[in-house]
Amino acid sequence: MAGNADRPIGVFDSGVGGLTVLDELLARLPSEDFIYFGDTEWFPYGDKSAEDLRARADAIAGWLLAQDVKMIVVACNTATAAALAHLQTHLDVPVIGVMTAESHAAVQSSRTRRIGLLATEATVASGSYQRMIAAHDAGAEVTAVACPRLAPAIQSGDPFDESVVDMVREYTQPLRDADVDTVILGCTHYPMVAKLIRRQVPDATLISSGEEIAREIADTLGRQGMLRDGGREGHYAFACSGDPDAFGTLGTRFMQMPFGDVQHVDPGVGPAT
Repeated sequence: MAGNADRPIGVFDSGVGGLTVLDELLARLPSEDFIYFGDTEWFPYGDKSAEDLRARADAIAGWLLAQDVKMIVVACNTATAAALAHLQTHLDVPVIGVMTAESHAAVQSSRTRRIGLLATEATVASGSYQRMIAAHDAGAEVTAVACPRLAPAIQSGDPFDESVVDMVREYTQPLRDADVDTVILGCTHYPMVAKLIRRQVPDATLISSGEEIAREIADTLGRQGMLRDGGREGHYAFACSGDPDAFGTLGTRFMQMPFGDVQHVDPGVGPAT
């Protein structure tokens, strides 16, 4: 087993969306090693039950722990809402999700206390963002919009066309009606269409998870003495539950960096206790 600081960080998401988080982590923590798992066989998570998501997160976390990771990053908003507390209770390594930092940043950003949320159906239904925002500012008004078709459109890898523009226009209409000044991109896929979203809400500040969670992870590793010494370039590896070639092609397109060989992994389903 590697020394505590020298072990890799595990990151998982329902597909390629979490690469927006990994991109920030690679920039902020260049000496760290990362293992990224994309659960493309189970994508999308937004229409799965909380119980099923907890069971799947159990299994993925078990596989990551078998890779000797020192921390697990749940780089998926839907999985964070359904399974973060469960994983934090049952695992012996730090587990960090993407929602807390975003909620705090949104409250700090908003001047009018009118905050918009774009997220999957499961995330909106969980009420997690609404509770976290209320914990920071009980008077903030949250307009939450479920966007069931947006992440699949991004994950498909097809070029963005007018249908995606129309979809973004439709989902942002309630935010314009509510005159929000801050919008949480409550799915890690959504930063990939941030320019389209910004065009529909040009006066709003967009809050995405990558930069916020990267700062939180760096602080956590520093406090716990688990930061790897600098002076070397970290490594990264990828695995997925679906077609590894398709994942590598799509991931390379989004990240603009070589992926190498993508490992195919079937983590199974763990006990959602």
